Amino acid sequence: MTYSPEHIEIAKEIMRVSKRLEKSGDALFAAADEKATKERIYREELAKQILRRKAEGFPATLVGDIARGEVAQLKYERDLSADMFKASIEAVGALKTVASMLQTVHKKYDNL
Repeated sequence: MTYSPEHIEIAKEIMRVSKRLEKSGDALFAAADEKATKERIYREELAKQILRRKAEGFPATLVGDIARGEVAQLKYERDLSADMFKASIEAVGALKTVASMLQTVHKKYDNL
């Protein structure tokens, strides 16, 4: 069987996408770890700030708001890492779609 240059290029692209998918698993695990770490750091520091403000005698109705203001940067980092994790999942999904599309086109070339 003779393969056309397009057929060969599609096969090569399938291999490239496959390798990217393999690497994306590691990146996804790293993003998940980052997300969990940022969440832990934020919650630990928020708890410390709440206790600190209570000990300083701030009214209970204000303690939470003041504490959250003190850890706003950590909350930003937490939210950013969560959004990056979601974006990573979507990127992997897009790669899977590309791989599926390429495989479909590759099979069509096989049937010609």
